[in-house]
Amino acid sequence: MSRDKETEGEEGREDSGINDQDILEQWVLVGNSSDDDLVTSPKKMKLCGERPQDADYSFVPSLNDDLENLIVARVPREEYWKFYSVNKRFFNLLKSGELLKIRKTYGFEETTVFMFASGHSSWWAFDRQFRSGRMLPELPSELCFQLGDKESLCAGTHLIVSGREVDGGVVWRYELETNKWLKGPSMIRPRCLFASATCGTFAYVAGGLGLEAGSGVLNTAERYNPQTKSWDQLPDMNKQRKLCSGCYMDDKFYVIGGRNQDNQPLYCGEAYDECSKEWKLIPGMLRDFPAETFQSPPLIAVVNNELYSLETSSNELRVYLKKSNSWKNLESVPVRADVNRGWGVAFKSLGNELLVIGASAASNDSMSIYTCCPKSDSKNLQWRLLECGQNPLSHFILNCSVMIA
Repeated sequence: MSRDKETEGEEGREDSGINDQDILEQWVLVGNSSDDDLVTSPKKMKLCGERPQDADYSFVPSLNDDLENLIVARVPREEYWKFYSVNKRFFNLLKSGELLKIRKTYGFEETTVFMFASGHSSWWAFDRQFRSGRMLPELPSELCFQLGDKESLCAGTHLIVSGREVDGGVVWRYELETNKWLKGPSMIRPRCLFASATCGTFAYVAGGLGLEAGSGVLNTAERYNPQTKSWDQLPDMNKQRKLCSGCYMDDKFYVIGGRNQDNQPLYCGEAYDECSKEWKLIPGMLRDFPAETFQSPPLIAVVNNELYSLETSSNELRVYLKKSNSWKNLESVPVRADVNRGWGVAFKSLGNELLVIGASAASNDSMSIYTCCPKSDSKNLQWRLLECGQNPLSHFILNCSVMIA
């Protein structure tokens, strides 16, 4: 993609009758074509530097930097490592994070699944199909943070990991642009065992157990803005709750279940409306779910604006019926959520699919990854088993978050 002289490049474009848009379209075609396509298409062969015997192409159009950047931005992120050794300009381009800004401008979005599994010291990042994965740089935290419980969520191109260090609650963020871990900013009210959800570039947290002395169970809520790298205070919830779960549905931040300050189960939910700045209580939202003392927070995920839950004692998938404030049973999932009462299982939204990761129903010793496109009016769901490369992680997933950027 290098060019010798800027003037020659401009003259070449005029002579060939090909403008920048033609070049971009043909480069994209070449990047997605088979070898046979390249042999049978003279126009593509010209742009690739190949010449059929019956044609005489005297010039291969050069590309300016902006066009090169746009082409590379269209390449899947997991392939970027191949460009590091092309030349110094590409190396600096990839390290600067400029490509992610270009991708955002043109709407080139990809899904990344971040996981932290038991027995591993580093986070892993996988593409949506789990065909490729990479270890993130080691998180440079204190031993106290590494060994303690953590919560994670994504906001824009930031992976937020919250936990505790010697001096109290702390937040670490992984920035996709720089491939680095950075400390802070801390929440306004440091907490653990809280509900969280992501909407676009923002992330919401609510409730939880306060990490400051005398905090107890919280009803406070906050919103993280990755652009300003700061937390904004939201109005308080109606209920104090810990071990609760969150999701974003109907343009509202929902907080569901959990336990109150007396450690009693809460069967209600509540939803925060960003427009009215108010929380609305939803009584009896989890009245059909069993309450166990050491059960995990509710396993919930939203797909196509429908709320699904994995019931941990029966491994059964359920869908929420909004009009009747009730749940409909669908079918069992192929992962054992009942082994540890929901702990260690990842149950997430993956675009228009549900993602569930945990111990296989056939073998408790291996990690299994399944996806399906759920339908609230069907019991015959088609679960698809995904492979996870040559080095699968432990089946006990400590943290899992999905980023779309």
